[in-house]
Amino acid sequence: MSDPCIICVAITGSVPRKSDNPAVPITVSEQIESTQAAFEAGATIAHCHVREDDGTPTSDPDRFARLMEGIATHCPGMIVQLSTGGRSGAGKTRGGMLPLAPEMASLSVGSNNFPTRVYENPPELVDWLAGEMRTYNVKPEIEAFDLSHIFQAAAMVADGRLAAPLHVQFVMGVKNAMPVDRRVFDFYVETTRRLMPDATWTAAGIGRHQLEVSRWAMEAGGHCRTGLEDNIRLDRDTLAPSNAALVKRTADICADHGRHPASVVEARAILGLPA
Repeated sequence: MSDPCIICVAITGSVPRKSDNPAVPITVSEQIESTQAAFEAGATIAHCHVREDDGTPTSDPDRFARLMEGIATHCPGMIVQLSTGGRSGAGKTRGGMLPLAPEMASLSVGSNNFPTRVYENPPELVDWLAGEMRTYNVKPEIEAFDLSHIFQAAAMVADGRLAAPLHVQFVMGVKNAMPVDRRVFDFYVETTRRLMPDATWTAAGIGRHQLEVSRWAMEAGGHCRTGLEDNIRLDRDTLAPSNAALVKRTADICADHGRHPASVVEARAILGLPA
């Protein structure tokens, strides 16, 4: 029997707008509808940002609460992962939704360059976000934009600031951050396994690299992420018509690598989440 591969769909993000691709879901109702279609196509984690109705990024807990409720209703058992990323707010507003106790949330444990700015994650904020996740029993997904982030996550487990086992995501292809490079990817995998043998891991390729990085992850025994947050196209000339289309494309290649899209039951077991 083939090994399950968890497919995470990053449905909206903070950057893409409808002017970039009309399929990008902005309102809470659009996001719920898009997530349901992606769930039915094979995604078992929804990585969620929220926006104001005009498309402006926000960390509004009320919007997150409505999104969580809608996903729970229309996507039974799907794992909701809320973003605490820095494009949606500043300081502790980034974690203002954690008292909602989502099953997962993203956590960046260090700073790095982004295309037009520094993505700031100062140590005191990282520690506060990690503490809130422990308080509300939220499993973090470590967003590794740099090799140092993997080492920092391991150090935080060792001193008790984070609870093992972690789930680590390698983010490759953001301009000015870690490029898409197979030897680097392999070293990320080896380093994570060496420092945190019990960790699970996934990978995200940005833009045109999305499918390529997903293939690498499947080959290496990890999991993968797709969705309109990271990539708005099926190919150079074709906009993706939906998040579901990107999920289906990913699900369709699992068998090429001896894998199958993880079910809700399988994904929860792999991540150590309640059935």
